[in-house]
Amino acid sequence: MSSWSETRSPLPLLFRRHSSGEIKNLASVSSSLLPAFGTVVDEGHLRLKKYVIAPYDYRYRWWQTFLVVLVVYSAWASPFELAFRKAATGSLLIVDLVVDFFFAADIIFTFFVAYLDKSTYLLVDDHKKIALRYVTRLWFTMDVASTLPFQFIYRIFTGQLHDGRVFGFLNLLRLWRLRRVGELFTRLEKDIRFTYFITRLSKLICVTLFAVHSAGCFYFYLAAHHKIPENTWIGSQVNDFKHRSIWLGYTYSIYWSIVTLTTVGYGDLHAVNTGEKVFNMLYMLFNIGLTAYIIGNMTNLIVHSAVRTLFMRNAINEILRYGSKNRLPEGLREQMLAHMQLRFKTAELQQEEVLEDLPKAIRSSISQHLFRGTVEKTYLFQGVSVDLIAQMVK
Repeated sequence: MSSWSETRSPLPLLFRRHSSGEIKNLASVSSSLLPAFGTVVDEGHLRLKKYVIAPYDYRYRWWQTFLVVLVVYSAWASPFELAFRKAATGSLLIVDLVVDFFFAADIIFTFFVAYLDKSTYLLVDDHKKIALRYVTRLWFTMDVASTLPFQFIYRIFTGQLHDGRVFGFLNLLRLWRLRRVGELFTRLEKDIRFTYFITRLSKLICVTLFAVHSAGCFYFYLAAHHKIPENTWIGSQVNDFKHRSIWLGYTYSIYWSIVTLTTVGYGDLHAVNTGEKVFNMLYMLFNIGLTAYIIGNMTNLIVHSAVRTLFMRNAINEILRYGSKNRLPEGLREQMLAHMQLRFKTAELQQEEVLEDLPKAIRSSISQHLFRGTVEKTYLFQGVSVDLIAQMVK
């Protein structure tokens, strides 16, 4: 029995039940925490109803991760297709249909995924309750709206390929899928298998790239739909820009977005008409908040990682000043410095800080595991009762 407990995680016991008609008890463990710290849940003890998917099933988790990759494409394609309609009616149309197919499949899968009742912390696997919960929430409506290929449906019923701006704005509904990226980063920030600094830095980079891309596409959209093409920010620089290469217009747009975000503002691409000036003002106000968000997060990450080093340097400086003021011998000063260095290197090994937040039962089990074998082998305690040894170790 002891060897089994050492090789099997106790977490699956939280999911065990004896009747398929019952609801599994998660022992008041949050659904956002169970899979978040790199824990691999053993599905062997899960006894869900037939055709019900466990939310922590590794196959379902891989499916969700695959969808995040498709979300990244949607986040890029939606603003891009709004600005450059030729791309939306060309090669990207087939790619969009394939991506929409996968998200349509995910909508169907969601009707079979068990969920955690937050009021009772019970895992619900009843088909009717799962379906009713999903349909009556905003998620279902937005999932369907962001998945329907409106342009393709219009083409089927009318036989015509319409490139109106209405379909471009309808495609922006796909940005609803970005919530999956936020959920992924939230899970990764709690997962000890991934470096917290790298995860947060990746999140900041993704936010910045999406802001730059979206602003550039919206700015090009204003120029492409202006009554006088020459009276626009790009039309004044590039003749007949509407009929030029898509990637030429995209390069100009991203260039303007980056120099504006970084407040460089060379002035070579400037607003010409009133609409562009208003958009520039709104974008610069947005940049103030985005810059503050990035700088604040980066400062917090850097300061947090350097706080222990700063503490050590201050402590060493205090020791040096104290030794110099009191004219301590060189050997004694070196001993003081060596002690501080040892304390700094072993700071993460301090048992008190690790154990103080744990329940008494867990602390007792840890003590039994660490010290009981040593105490039992000591000659002084040979032949004493097991209870006495347990009390001593505890």
